[in-house]
Amino acid sequence: MMTDTLYAVRRARPLRSLAIGFAVSAAVIAGAQALSAQSLGAHNSNAPVDYAADRIELQDKQNRVVLSGNVDITQADLRLRAARTTVAYTDAKDVKIQRIDATGGVVVTRGDERASGDVAVYDFNSRIITMVGNVALRRSGDTLNGGRLVIDLNTGISSVDGRAGRGVGGSGSNGGRVSGTFAVPKKN
Repeated sequence: MMTDTLYAVRRARPLRSLAIGFAVSAAVIAGAQALSAQSLGAHNSNAPVDYAADRIELQDKQNRVVLSGNVDITQADLRLRAARTTVAYTDAKDVKIQRIDATGGVVVTRGDERASGDVAVYDFNSRIITMVGNVALRRSGDTLNGGRLVIDLNTGISSVDGRAGRGVGGSGSNGGRVSGTFAVPKKN
């Protein structure tokens, strides 16, 4: 009976709360810092966006720019690298980036944090970066692996789940689950 009740309660909680709760519990138990991307929450998404690529194509009628080949995009101390990106923008009075879609070995870094995946979308309006497919989040020896990573730059909360998302094949080698390792401080 108690097992059934615990199972029902666990199913009712959102996966994000479970991941955050696990990270906090691991930090308390191990006496170490848990893996988190909360420092990403301090990111200035209003900073200018700089870019470089082997090829840049301006598609003016569609209000987008396609960058391909060794794409390197930076905004403040946030850096995105990929094989190809599409930058969607509005052109009312001023040109304003709305969204960046990146594919092909996408890597997002900031300080000692590194997130990688097959595909990423940076939505400037909602201030959310979503990475899908073979996602890996690394920070100072801590690791998280899964199918999808969502980084909310408003709250500083990042969540990883096992879903690979639509349009990306399978859930990878993780079997639809999140896995990882937390580093433990060394004793003297």
